[in-house]
Amino acid sequence: MALLGADARRDFEIHRYPLLIYALVPLVALVLQAWLPRILGRFAWVDLPLVITVYFALGRRNPVQGTVIGAVMGLFEDALSHYAIGINGIAKTAVGFLAASVGIRVEVDNHTVRVLLIFVLSLVSSAIYLFVSRFMLGLAIEWSWLTELFRAVGNSVVGLVLFPVLDRLQIRE
Repeated sequence: MALLGADARRDFEIHRYPLLIYALVPLVALVLQAWLPRILGRFAWVDLPLVITVYFALGRRNPVQGTVIGAVMGLFEDALSHYAIGINGIAKTAVGFLAASVGIRVEVDNHTVRVLLIFVLSLVSSAIYLFVSRFMLGLAIEWSWLTELFRAVGNSVVGLVLFPVLDRLQIRE
């Protein structure tokens, strides 16, 4: 994991994809996130919109774009769920910003770095979700940090499998 100065940061590759990939991959992640729990029952161990948010935010290396990607993914996830609108939007907005900010400063094409980032950002997203829902909105939600640790591990495993597949869809120059 190389930490680089301001001059070397400009040399990082910004991942570019066809417009269809930017539309279809998040859409498929959102549909699967809403649909699979109804079929499989225990699909709650994975947060596909979070994994996709982290992937695109890391690849674009732009905090504004990471923030927008996170906000859109979170709000659409809220719209497709039975929870209050905006809770996931706030959490994924912060995650998108943090992922893109890390992508600017650290070379994140290493699989180990990506897995660790997904793990940490998954826990950050869970903490923000807990704070907003329980302390700001006063909702009585069931919460277990052990469950969130399992979810973070699940997100990391999915990211480990999904990131190389998405890397192949890049536009090569």
